Amino acid sequence: MTNHIVLFEPLMPANTGNIARTCAGTNTTLHLIEPLGFSTEDKYLKRAGLDYWDKVNIIYHANLPEFLESMPENGKLHIVSKFAPKSYADEDYTNPNEEHFFLFGKETTGLPENFMRMHEDECIRIPQNDEHVRSLNLSNTAAIIVYEALRQQNFPSLDRVHTYENDKLK
Repeated sequence: MTNHIVLFEPLMPANTGNIARTCAGTNTTLHLIEPLGFSTEDKYLKRAGLDYWDKVNIIYHANLPEFLESMPENGKLHIVSKFAPKSYADEDYTNPNEEHFFLFGKETTGLPENFMRMHEDECIRIPQNDEHVRSLNLSNTAAIIVYEALRQQNFPSLDRVHTYENDKLK
């Protein structure tokens, strides 16, 4: 099983940097669908991702159709949106023959409405109080989603326990 975070036309370098750091720590591939609202050389992007950029598998796509064409046959698309009719926690991410692609929309406008209507069955949502906020932060949302998938997959290739030279609990 491979997990992928896919960002559609991301605008905020700090979000993308934080998501890249999550990808580095979880062995998750990051896909960036252009155009980007910043340069990948941006100092804020690098600051948020710190020194992990060389540990992230990043794939760039010129547009949404190109990304969709690049998905493998065993790829399962999960569109993350506050408009989705079902919770992300109700999905099963454990099929060892599937690669999971979690697609997130642009911070300001999300994904195109016609695309979402065509793929309504693939839409998932994180429950939230919609009376208090319009949406959750993109990088927080990506972390919540990918860690749920990893939890269901029993955290493959991740250290459940690690001993540090200056371990504060030893």
